[in-house]
Amino acid sequence: QVQLVESGGGLVQVGGSLRLSCAASGRTFGTYTTVGWFRRAPGKEREFVAAVTWGGGSTRYADSAKGRFTISRDNAKNTVALHMNSLEPEDTAVYYCAVALFGGVYNYWGQGTQVTVSS
Repeated sequence: QVQLVESGGGLVQVGGSLRLSCAASGRTFGTYTTVGWFRRAPGKEREFVAAVTWGGGSTRYADSAKGRFTISRDNAKNTVALHMNSLEPEDTAVYYCAVALFGGVYNYWGQGTQVTVSS
């Protein structure tokens, strides 16, 4: 069983920055584990934001996140961060951390953290 706890959300003005953190516990991650960030805006479907592989640190981003967001991992601390810059009102959403233990399907999800960007 994996427990995920997100933190770092809040209210920020347009153009501002936030750093989200996901703390994982309950299981040791392997080389093929992928940790991702997703978000759900009001009235919209949940969407992928960014992901990082636990072993090699490979990253991928949604087009909306490229150039503005950076995902990073700290294997020693079992945490994954999402650094968000140049935030826009469209980034307002609940952000969720998720883990795919063996790649592919995301098996575990956190409770989410609210990010609100005001114009």
